[in-house]
Amino acid sequence: MKTIHIIGGGLAGSEAAWAAAEAGARVVLHEMRPVRGTDAHQTDGLAELVCSNSLRSDDWANNAVGLLHEEMRRAGSLILRAADALRLPAGGALAVDRHGFSQSVTRALGEHPRIEIRREEVAGLPPAEWGSTIVATGPLTSPALAEAVRALTNDEGLAFFDAIAPIVHKESIDFDVCWMQSRYDKSGPGGDGADYVNCPMDETQYKAFIAALIEGEKTDFKEWEKSTPYFEGCLPIEVMAARGPETLRFGPMKPVGLCDARTGKRPWAVVQLRQDNALGTLWNMVGFQTKLKHGEQTRIFRTIPGLQNASFARLGGLHRNTFINAPRLLDAQLRLKARPDLRFAGQVTGVEGYVESAAIGLIAGRFAAGLETPPPPTTAFGALLAHITGGADAKTFQPMNVNFGLFPEFRTAKGKDRKRAMSERALVDLAVWLEQAAPSHAISA
Repeated sequence: MKTIHIIGGGLAGSEAAWAAAEAGARVVLHEMRPVRGTDAHQTDGLAELVCSNSLRSDDWANNAVGLLHEEMRRAGSLILRAADALRLPAGGALAVDRHGFSQSVTRALGEHPRIEIRREEVAGLPPAEWGSTIVATGPLTSPALAEAVRALTNDEGLAFFDAIAPIVHKESIDFDVCWMQSRYDKSGPGGDGADYVNCPMDETQYKAFIAALIEGEKTDFKEWEKSTPYFEGCLPIEVMAARGPETLRFGPMKPVGLCDARTGKRPWAVVQLRQDNALGTLWNMVGFQTKLKHGEQTRIFRTIPGLQNASFARLGGLHRNTFINAPRLLDAQLRLKARPDLRFAGQVTGVEGYVESAAIGLIAGRFAAGLETPPPPTTAFGALLAHITGGADAKTFQPMNVNFGLFPEFRTAKGKDRKRAMSERALVDLAVWLEQAAPSHAISA
């Protein structure tokens, strides 16, 4: 039986381990927590999430990440199986109970007869005698391993900052001011069209809030961090505010599709909170990732109407994410060109988002187990894989979420019809790929 070593027990590593084991391989999953912690993780659970809505839209027909969800489900994804079992009301999004989700994935991997979990840090490149190995260490790769990869590839690497939004205790929210409503009353699975807490602002309150964000004291960067760019899809709230007074009102604080229950009118701006745990006791501030100091966060965010007495279960934070220049360093099978026994998977490859990371982990696990037929580029799997293994320009490579712009052109339909047509084509092509690359074809020697 073929043995595959996987370094990292995040979403990508967990998905890779499951996919490889389900394809018939023996898997040794190495996770350094709790032996060595990170700046962002709070537990030693596998597949730990930092916010409930990390899996984003679940609309497979009109949204590329929703399509990726559906492809993962059909490919036997452990991550989507756990997410579906523990989903929370969130409009059209796939939100989960974070702790229950991690516990479910940890339990499933621990109970699999072909998976062994070792709690240890791999401090450097894995030994050659391990053979096929997947590096799925994510954006918080341990310094020793990161330096070893950098030396092997002669690559200085790329990096960006990713920020975490605060979480509020629901009991501390003032519902004489706030109301429950999804934008346009949209109801997703398990929801009722009132899945978000809405905190309204008038024009004067909004302008004062913007000024406070800009003037608030920020976290100091270390010297080596100062030249690291932010990822545009996850900018700190105060960075967005500094780009112009209307930026937030047309971004995470947009009031469209909402009506203040007290006035019967649309407010000037809105702060939304999303359910973060199954009990409904914790609520995440949507789009409020921040690098403000903790004291400043408490002071400024309590000026938001309805949050004047807010009790924070977790304040926002900032951590540095690192990733390799995948288009230059990896081949079409996610193997490191400088050392083909090593594959890379997850955010370390330059995909952005938990869903995308898990998807690349699933593909890497299948590849390592011998299911080496690549997914068609017309699928979300294939479009994402093609982008990071050559579709992107290595000179300007930056993290990328899955989106329909990565798919081959489709000219027979336009607008929303075009997205649905592309999604339907993807699922047809996916079915053919899954049949051709069935586990019975895996290498077992």
